Amino acid sequence: MSTEQWAQNLKRIFESMFQKAWLDHVVLRVKDVNRISEFYQDVFDASVERELDIGLHQLRVGSVLIDLVALDSELGKKGGLAPSGGKNLDHFCIRVEPFDYSTIKNRLDKLGVTCSDVRELYGADGYGPSVYLHDPEGNMIEIKGTPVRKLEGQD
Repeated sequence: MSTEQWAQNLKRIFESMFQKAWLDHVVLRVKDVNRISEFYQDVFDASVERELDIGLHQLRVGSVLIDLVALDSELGKKGGLAPSGGKNLDHFCIRVEPFDYSTIKNRLDKLGVTCSDVRELYGADGYGPSVYLHDPEGNMIEIKGTPVRKLEGQD
């Protein structure tokens, strides 16, 4: 399947299955988390949402999360070399409504696109269902549904 055919098929998936779709979060692999965090805080008035010991620092800009992953952390090492020789963008996430795993999986299967099992993961609006797939060049895409619960302490 050509890249153009794949893109046309993916467009049809989003147009026919979902009433809404938008960016939920972006994950950047960075050399200096503190420097990059300060940049987003200064430039975009981002707030620190949470910092996890595995090397994940999450910033909030409006309704979007910007995840910063330290290259030398447990999580960062899973992505390979630093951006000069490896990938900088881990994945991007598209929020959709409605999220029906069986419908998504059936459509992707028909197109010859493999996706992960559904998992409940944290995104910009809380914990919700997610599946992962890859485009023809290996870029990872997360499809995320409506959150089922918030992070503890959030209203």
